[in-house]
Amino acid sequence: MAQVLLQAVKVKKVFGRGDNAVTAIKNINLSIRRGSMIALKGRSGSGKTTLLNLLAALDQPTEGQVFYDGKIISDLSEKQRSTWRRTNLGLVFQAFGLIPLMSAYENVEFGLRIAGSNPALHKERAEQALEWVGMKGRMKHRPPELSGGEQQRIAIARAIAHRPALLLADEPTAELDSRMGLQVIKVFRDLVENLGMTIVMTTHDPGIMEIVDHVIALEDGEIAVEPTV
Repeated sequence: MAQVLLQAVKVKKVFGRGDNAVTAIKNINLSIRRGSMIALKGRSGSGKTTLLNLLAALDQPTEGQVFYDGKIISDLSEKQRSTWRRTNLGLVFQAFGLIPLMSAYENVEFGLRIAGSNPALHKERAEQALEWVGMKGRMKHRPPELSGGEQQRIAIARAIAHRPALLLADEPTAELDSRMGLQVIKVFRDLVENLGMTIVMTTHDPGIMEIVDHVIALEDGEIAVEPTV
């Protein structure tokens, strides 16, 4: 059996206090095995993005703990969590977060620098990541010169260029047409199969749910069916 890479134990997240408190997720227990590809599905407001942010150590749970490779990451300081994200994690947000004055290539290469990757590999890895998402031919263009779908692909290339052990993606194909969305998911599958990457993404796309290893459904902030992953 594959080793568990990411785990949430009795996780609950509450925003606000007193009468204004809103419970975003609760009773979350899940284990995600190394080298698997997981989809989080659920209606808007079901808690998918909140859970993804907790798994990414972008936020801390109100109750419970998040583990990465057997070590608690949810209790780390902000500085420690930032260091952990930089070295272990690739992130794809719905807001692309690209730097407008940098070309597509420079955006991806900048991500490699932040991750602390070997500078000697930057050019090769940046260009390869751009080729994976079909954007090598547009790598000299700046984000304002690219469509929303092209910017999404640059953001994905930046997230995978340093080949992180874990990729967390919030609706990574939302801006892409069905053909390009399928191409990106095939890239994800190749990263899982060939590099052993672990990928967790939120999605509404039924086509993606047929390709991933497991689907975790969230409903009203809780896992609707306890998964075996």
